Order: sequence, then C-alpha cells, then structure tokens
Amino acid sequence: MVRHIVCMGVSATGKSTVGALLAQRLGGLDFLEGDDLHSEANKDRMARGIPLTDEDRAPWLARIRDWMSGHGGAGRSTVVACSALKKSYRDVLREAEGAVIFVHIVPPEDILRERMRERSGHYMGPEQLDDQLATLEPLEPDEEGFTVDNLSRPEEVADEIATRITAQ
Repeated sequence: MVRHIVCMGVSATGKSTVGALLAQRLGGLDFLEGDDLHSEANKDRMARGIPLTDEDRAPWLARIRDWMSGHGGAGRSTVVACSALKKSYRDVLREAEGAVIFVHIVPPEDILRERMRERSGHYMGPEQLDDQLATLEPLEPDEEGFTVDNLSRPEEVADEIATRITAQ
C-alpha cells in the first residue's frame, strides 16, 4: 500500500530533520522538503516577514500533492515535510494518490523560538512564529495521523514515528 507521511507543524519544529531521518528508517523512501516547492515570490514574502495567504499557498500545496501523486502512481511511498497548518491545506494533500498520514511534530514554544533565533539562511524569521501558531489547526479526529512531542534527539523522534507508522 502506498503511504505518504507528512511531517507537519509550524516552522522550526524539526519536521525536515525528522522527516529525512524517518524516510531512511522506513526503507529509504523518497523525501521532499515541501519548502523547496514554494515559489520565489512566496519565499520573498516570507523573508520580508509577510505571512502567506491561503491564495499564496494554494499552488504550493498543489505542487506537493502532485509530487506525492506522481510517486503514488508509480507505487512508491514518500515522506514530506510540510507545515500543513490548516485542515483545508491538509485536505488538498489528502487528494494525493495513496494514503496520506499526518504526523504533527510539536516541541515546546520556547524551543521553537530559540531554534528560529539560532538558525541562519532561512527565509522564515522568528517574528513569523506567532502568526503560524495562530493559524495552526491541530489534527481533528477524522484525520489520519497523530501528534509527537519533539523533546528528544531527532533520531529518537524519527524512531518513535517509524514504530507507530509500521504498527498501523
């Protein structure tokens, strides 16, 4: 069965690091850093501290969905790092060919802020965290997925997720 595991959450949760490790632990699945599919205009807006609108995100989410569907059509499962902050965004991703499972990665807010201050070269600045937290809609009971606290090393978080995914 083709499955796409979407590591979701606000910026600096560790979804990219954990997602890449998870892809390895699940047998070398293809991994996509969803931010790589943002348009230059979106990246420029975020770099200037301007939050993206739903309209800004729509083509980006469609590109991620289509990437997953391309793999699903070829019978390949994937792991994707994507904020997927709103249920309506996740609804778009769920249209991909194959089952889509969301893993909401959640570190404490003080750790998020520290990570955002310390990283360099990323277009998403710490001033945008409040907007992301306000936008975030946690997974609802009718959505396939689960939440994982990110309180330990990325390897341990990836191991926990892999164990839960393979048990499903």
